Amino acid sequence: MVYRIYVEKREELALEARGLLKELRELLGLYHLTGLRLLCRYDVEDIDPALMRNCRDKVFAEPQLDVVYDALPEGAYHAFAVEYLPGQYDQRADSAAQCIQILSLGERPRVRTAKVYLLTGQLSREQLEKVKRYVINPVESRE
Repeated sequence: MVYRIYVEKREELALEARGLLKELRELLGLYHLTGLRLLCRYDVEDIDPALMRNCRDKVFAEPQLDVVYDALPEGAYHAFAVEYLPGQYDQRADSAAQCIQILSLGERPRVRTAKVYLLTGQLSREQLEKVKRYVINPVESRE
C-alpha cells in the first residue's frame, strides 16, 4: 500500500512560498496571482500503518513548524506537482527513508517526494504554463 501525505510550512513560516509569489508577480508580471502555497508530497511504500502514523510528526514534519494533510486542502486554486525525474537523486526522499528505517529497525521503505504548488488568482492557461516553465527544470524534474 502507498501512503500519501502533504506537509506545508505554517503560514507565518512559509518564506519560500512568499518569496516565489513575489518573484512570479514581479519578474513574470503575473499580477493577478494572489496567493501561492507550497506543499511537500510524500509517497511511502512498504511500511506498516502504525509506523506511518508514528512517522508523521517525527520524520515528515515538525508539529511546531508544519501542518500535515492526508489530502490536498480544499479551495479554488490551480494545482500542479513537480517531482524528480527517474534516476535523479532525491535527498529529501532518501533522508526520510533512512529515518524511517532507523525508527523501525527494519527494512528501508520506498519514499518518493514532489513539490506541490497551489496558485490562487485569475490565471489564464498561458500564464499557468509560464509559471510551470519558471519552476520546473526539465533537466532534473517533471510535472
